[in-house]
Amino acid sequence: MSKQDNLVTAAVILIGDEVLSGRTQDKNLAFIAGFLGEIDIQVAEARIVPDKQSRIVEAVNALRPQYNYIFTTGGIGPTHDDITADAIAAAFNVGIDYNDEAIAILRERYEEKDFNDARMRMTRIPHGASLIENPVSKAPGFQIENVFVMAGVPKIMQAMMGCLAPRLKGGAKMMSRTVRCDIGEGWIAASLETLQSQFPNVSLASYPFFEKTGMGTNLVARSTDEAALNQVEAALIEMVASASSH
Repeated sequence: MSKQDNLVTAAVILIGDEVLSGRTQDKNLAFIAGFLGEIDIQVAEARIVPDKQSRIVEAVNALRPQYNYIFTTGGIGPTHDDITADAIAAAFNVGIDYNDEAIAILRERYEEKDFNDARMRMTRIPHGASLIENPVSKAPGFQIENVFVMAGVPKIMQAMMGCLAPRLKGGAKMMSRTVRCDIGEGWIAASLETLQSQFPNVSLASYPFFEKTGMGTNLVARSTDEAALNQVEAALIEMVASASSH
């Protein structure tokens, strides 16, 4: 999915060595996809990249022309490996400096003796970016063009998403239909492929399941075209009935 068919699309970039190592189990992608889906923005791609500036820059610049919105999580904290802000500045070829608005926010959060260099580091924002409110720990995220940069801690990221929601505009509503099939994928794969070729504007997928009573497949159709979706659902029901009778 890209910028077509009245869809508004997004990509997610999860940043952090700890995610790639398995030390941290990501919870952010599922939340972001669900949150955006509720406002008719479809997550079409996701990448996990290490704490390496060149890789972050590469991912951001590859994705931001393709999708309406890009969301990054991770790497905006106070430590040496929090390099996302610098990487975003490099991706947009702009400068980065301490941001007066961000400084004021953190001065309200910390007493002067606690507002050390590490915390001051979290006020470095690329030139031209606008801040994203952080109701949890106060250190802001930021937006530059269609890229939204947020914290990696799920609780903080979720709060930031709630604050930036008014900036987002959805598109065509993605609808879905699910048809249960109590036989394996192999029995309906050819028919499913034929049906997909007949309805290119409907996304068809199969998801096998295994239960105590046996195996089966959930057939899922998704589209912004309700009329076509209804036709596909009817065809799927007929296809399953025919395959099950043999």
